[in-house]
Amino acid sequence: MPHDPLHYVQIVYLFLLLMVVALAALARRLRTPYPIVLVLAGLALSFVPGIPHIALDPQVVFFIILPPLVYSAAWLTSWTAFSHHLVSIVSLAVGLVVFTVFGVAFGARLGIPGFDWRSGLVLGSVVSTTDAIAATAVARRTGLPRRIVEMLEGESLANDATGLLALQVAVGLVAGTESPSVGSVAWRIALLTGGGLAVGLVLAVVVDWFERRIDDGPIEIAISILVPYAAYLAAETVHASGVLAVVAAGLYLSHKSTHFYSASVRLEAWAVWNSLTFILNGFVFALIGLSLPEVLAGIKDYPLGTLVWWGILFSVIVIALRLAWSFPATRMNYFLRRLLGQKEETPDSRQMFLIGWTGMRGVIALAAALALPQTEPDGTPFPFRNVVVFLTFAVILLTLVVQGLTLAPLIRLLGLGGADSTQQEEEEARRIVLDAAISHLDRARAADRPEHAGVYDDLIRHARERLEPFGEESAQAALRARYQEAVRELLRVERDAALRLRDEGKVSDELLRRLKRELDLTEARLRAP
Repeated sequence: MPHDPLHYVQIVYLFLLLMVVALAALARRLRTPYPIVLVLAGLALSFVPGIPHIALDPQVVFFIILPPLVYSAAWLTSWTAFSHHLVSIVSLAVGLVVFTVFGVAFGARLGIPGFDWRSGLVLGSVVSTTDAIAATAVARRTGLPRRIVEMLEGESLANDATGLLALQVAVGLVAGTESPSVGSVAWRIALLTGGGLAVGLVLAVVVDWFERRIDDGPIEIAISILVPYAAYLAAETVHASGVLAVVAAGLYLSHKSTHFYSASVRLEAWAVWNSLTFILNGFVFALIGLSLPEVLAGIKDYPLGTLVWWGILFSVIVIALRLAWSFPATRMNYFLRRLLGQKEETPDSRQMFLIGWTGMRGVIALAAALALPQTEPDGTPFPFRNVVVFLTFAVILLTLVVQGLTLAPLIRLLGLGGADSTQQEEEEARRIVLDAAISHLDRARAADRPEHAGVYDDLIRHARERLEPFGEESAQAALRARYQEAVRELLRVERDAALRLRDEGKVSDELLRRLKRELDLTEARLRAP
C-alpha cells in the first residue's frame, strides 16, 4: 500500500466505480445480468499485474454494504406476497438450510482428507444460505415466473437467522467451547429471530410516526438511509439478527410508505435508492471476483488442481441438495397451504426443478467464511479455515455464474417463459383504477355548478384516453401512440426553447431547472401504459 493510505483508498474507490459502470454497460449490451459480468470480470482482472489488491473485509460487508442492500430488497418485496408464500419461505429458509448444513458436512467428511463432522458443519453453515443480493439482482432479470421470484426473494431475506445460528453452533463445536443443548439452541433461535423482528418493527413504528409529521425530501431520504443501519446495529447490540431487523423494518415501512411519502418525495427517494443500490451491488460482485488472490494466498498446503476439484465437487453437492429438497418439500408445502385455505395448485415438475436451480450464493457467504476466527481459544490455528474460505468462493462463483447464465435458457427450454399473470393483473388494476376515477368525476360534475362542467369533461376525456389500451378492443391504440409521439415532440420543442432563453440570459439556471423538471415529469408519465 502507498505511503498515503487515503490516496490509495481514493484510487481503489475510483477504480471500482469505473469498473462497475463500464461492465454494467457491457452487461446491458450483452443482455446478461450485470452481477455475473462483474464477478467474471473481477476474477479476470485479479490476475492482471498492477491491479490494486483488494481485501474483502467482512466487517465492511456486514456493517456498511449489507444493511442498505437488504433494506432495498425488503422494501421491494411485497408484504402480501411474503405472507402468502410464508409456508414455502419457511421451508426453504429453515428446512433447506438445515438439510444443506448436514448434507455438506457429510460430503466434506467423505471427500476431504482430515475433515471431521465439526469442520464439515462449519463449511455447510457458511454455504447453506442463499444471498438476498444475488437473488434480487439475478432472478428479476431472467424472466422467472413471478411466484417463484417471490419465494426466492422471501427465502433469501429470511434464511439469515438459520444460517447464522448454524454457523455459531458449528464454530463453537470446532473451538470446543460448548456442547449445545436443545434448550440453548431454542433460546438462540428465539433471540435471533424474535429479537431481530422485534427490534426492526419497533424502529419502523417510530419512523412511521415521525415520517407522517414531515414532508421534506432531503430529510426523509436521509432517514431512509439511516433506518437500515440503525436497525442492523440495534439488533446486533442485543445479539439478535441484524438482517432480520432490517427485513422487518423494510417490509413494514414499505407497506406504510403510501401514507407518509408525498409524490415528490417518492420520486426523489426512488432515484436516490436506485443509484445507491446499483453502486453497492456493483461493488459487491466486483469484490467477489477481485478477492480470489487473497483467498489463494491463505492456502499453501494443497495443490491448486486439488482445490479446484474440491470446489467443483462441493458446488455440485450444494446444487444437488437443493434439487433433492425442492421436489418433496414443494409438494408438502402446497399441501399445507391448501389446508390453510390457500387455493393454489402445486407447481409442476418443471417449476420444482426451476426452484431447485436458483440457489445462488453471494457475498454474504464469503464474508461469513472470511469472518471465521484465525485461531482457537488455545492459540492453535482454526482447522481448515483457508480451505473453507476457498470452497465458499468456488461455490459462490459456480452457483452465481453457472446457474445464473443458464437460468434464461432453462426457462425457455422448460416452457416457463411465456406470459405471466403479472401483465393481466396490471391491466385489470389500471382499468379498475381509471374506472373509479371516471365514476368519481361523473359524480363530482353532477354535484358541481354547471359552469364548471368543462373542467370535469376535460378530465374525463383524458381518463378515457388512458383507459383505451385496457379495453376489450384497442382500436384507438394507434391513435394514442401517435398522440404520445406528438407530446414528446412538443416537450422537446419546449426544452429547446427553455435552453435558448437561458442562453440568451432571459431566465436563470434555477428557473431552467424548474422548467426541465416539470417537462421531465410529464414525459415520465407518458411511459406508463
